[in-house]
Amino acid sequence: MHTISLYNTLSRKKEEFKPINAPFVGLYVCGPTVYSDVHLGNCRTFISFDLIYRYLSHVGYKVRYVRNITDAGHLEGDRDEGDDKFAKKARLEQLEPMEIVQKYTVGFRDVMREFNTLPPSIEPTATGHICEQIEMIKEILENGLAYEKEGTVYFDVEKYSKEFNYGQLTNRKLEELLEGTRELSGQEEKKGRLDFALWIKAKPETIMRWPSPWGWGFPGWHIECSAMSRKYLGETFDIHGGGMDLQATHHTNEIAQSQACYHKTPVNYWMHTNMLTVNGVRMSKSAGNGFLPGELFSGNHPLLEKGYKPMAVRFFMLQTHYRSTLDFSNEALQASEKGFERLMDSFKTLQTLQPDSSSDEDVKGIQDRCYEAMNDDFNTSVLIAQLFDASRIINSANDKKTKLTKEDITLLQKLFHDFVVDILGLMVEQESEKLDSALATVMELVLDIRSKAKTGKDFKLSDEIRDKLNHAGIQVKDTKEGSSWKI
Repeated sequence: MHTISLYNTLSRKKEEFKPINAPFVGLYVCGPTVYSDVHLGNCRTFISFDLIYRYLSHVGYKVRYVRNITDAGHLEGDRDEGDDKFAKKARLEQLEPMEIVQKYTVGFRDVMREFNTLPPSIEPTATGHICEQIEMIKEILENGLAYEKEGTVYFDVEKYSKEFNYGQLTNRKLEELLEGTRELSGQEEKKGRLDFALWIKAKPETIMRWPSPWGWGFPGWHIECSAMSRKYLGETFDIHGGGMDLQATHHTNEIAQSQACYHKTPVNYWMHTNMLTVNGVRMSKSAGNGFLPGELFSGNHPLLEKGYKPMAVRFFMLQTHYRSTLDFSNEALQASEKGFERLMDSFKTLQTLQPDSSSDEDVKGIQDRCYEAMNDDFNTSVLIAQLFDASRIINSANDKKTKLTKEDITLLQKLFHDFVVDILGLMVEQESEKLDSALATVMELVLDIRSKAKTGKDFKLSDEIRDKLNHAGIQVKDTKEGSSWKI
């Protein structure tokens, strides 16, 4: 088994990865809140943890990968304020809340398939685990670290802090957190400003509600992950992750809930992906520089010069280490697109290389360095640099400038299959896809020539183009809107 070091947000340093019950690994990642389309920040997180899942599996660990779906109880703010987002969206679109859930869950999974992420081992939903959340809240109440006020149950942060370190994940003291927290109107029933809701009393107009010992209501956002990770991975498991924006509130409260419930450290290694920027400015709706995956693929956005294929975007994201800021720009995307094509071309060239009797290259050294890069906190930027070194060797051998033995070529084929396909999750574009794309471009040109011929009343040329295409098995259809074609 490989020795892997990973950066632990909790200790703020790299640590040797030692699973609790090796070779079994428990991996939990906070999944999407499905009331809107998945954004690119989410995609980066899920692609990063897909890579981690793939690599741990590749080196022999049996990974149980849990990625939840938040489909209830997520309010407008992190402090239990505002409307339920699912109900609000349902009212706007005149749908049942679970229709909203289904619509955006399907959309999320479609985007994940586009990016070639593997499905998790388990994908639990918050609404499917209401009982587990209620039972956990009851345990926290019994332990005296929560209180109920008029049907809403709050977690008592200051009381919890007398026994545990509430700010351990962000390395902040309780006093600092209290100073940075404003008083919120309409929340006088809370004992402390940092207290958060475990269960929220339903308003008369609330659509998504469930019965509980405290009346009809719905769970707070944080309790769902604590309850589901406990059910599927145990009271203490190996890795919990998500975007860095979840550290201060969501993950901090998860730790507090779990420790308040069963007095154990819930997670050994916390991992967080960094934020996205666009041309150096943080990506956000308010800044007007946020775009969705579909817009990135189609190019249908004012900030994009063109569309980019999902595999080129995945490659672009993996070129930067998951803990580093990732900056989107057309120049960076286009450079990655070219780099990805160069890597894939080398992969194809590799299949036709002819061996020599001797070798000029240290292919085994490249393989070793690829593993070293991944064992060093999943450093994909260094890994990809090594793969480009392998690509250089392949092209040089193809040009007869260097020699490779049969064993070298076999090792390179394994190297590309293991690291490019299995670990980085990059799919090799099929020749048929390239031909389809080329044919579409050629047909666009041919139909444009035919259209100009018709406009210039050169009907002989127009008919000749149509007839020759028809003879080749391509049918052209003329309508008022223009010409279309099909095979």
